[in-house]
Amino acid sequence: MDFLIGWLAIIPSYATPLLLASLGLIICERAGVLNLGAEGLMAVGAMTGAIIVLSGGNPWAALGGGAVAAAALALLFGLATVVKRADHTLSGLAIVAIGLGVTGVLGRPYVQKTFPGIETLGDLFGIDRGTVFGRIVAVQDPVTIALPLIVFALWWWLQKTRSGLRLTAVGENPAAADVAGIDIQLTQLAAVLASGVLCGLAGAYLSVATSHVWVEGMVAARGWVAIALVIFARWNPARALLGALLFGAADALVPRLQAIGADFPVYLTMTAPYILTLGVLVLSSLRGKTSGEPGFLGRVYLRQDKH
Repeated sequence: MDFLIGWLAIIPSYATPLLLASLGLIICERAGVLNLGAEGLMAVGAMTGAIIVLSGGNPWAALGGGAVAAAALALLFGLATVVKRADHTLSGLAIVAIGLGVTGVLGRPYVQKTFPGIETLGDLFGIDRGTVFGRIVAVQDPVTIALPLIVFALWWWLQKTRSGLRLTAVGENPAAADVAGIDIQLTQLAAVLASGVLCGLAGAYLSVATSHVWVEGMVAARGWVAIALVIFARWNPARALLGALLFGAADALVPRLQAIGADFPVYLTMTAPYILTLGVLVLSSLRGKTSGEPGFLGRVYLRQDKH
């Protein structure tokens, strides 16, 4: 019973970075821009957040700083793909290389230095940890509690608001959206920046709220998992929440098994989230065009295409 309670308690913290990054990618790809740079964006967010806290900053400011830093890198990606019409796949891979390279150099002086993270609900409200409910809820933080509201707000915006429908129209048929008077470049650039903010927030959460330390490579392919999660969710924020909990549960299993001293193949168990990722990608490729995939995803739009 203790194992189950402990496992359930840490699943949200493992799911949160995946969900934040996947929500950012959903916004970006709903606008037709294929973003494979999540790994680099998350790394920049994680390093920036850690540096801000280690420099005496507030953990909440560190989350914001990580989001801003990743947005700056995402702007570079947006200028390349949207303005200069570079290939989306190659540009995304370049962002990964830049993000990992920059963090490897600038973050080196801060490696393995621990720092305090954001306060949990137990710290803020003095929740009694003597009950099952208290043990699970007390270790959560305001970010994990707010995520369902963020998911609902994003779903509502995409489905029920004029600006959200305009963004979706750009990703489905930019020529028709262009004729309707929608600024294609501005919409796509805004979507790319939003993806940078959320991916950076995901990375900063990973270092500031979960690990309380900066280690080179700590994102550990979570950016690629987030990309697979978007496909799994069919570009739907609500399905992304369920998928993030599933992937987070698999990721959280290893530390819990280690905590109870269970005899199990550690390295094999650590591959569980990535096996799930590969499974999602293989199934998607076998099915051809995935249901929910934006019609113009990853393609370069030229204005004459509308004629």
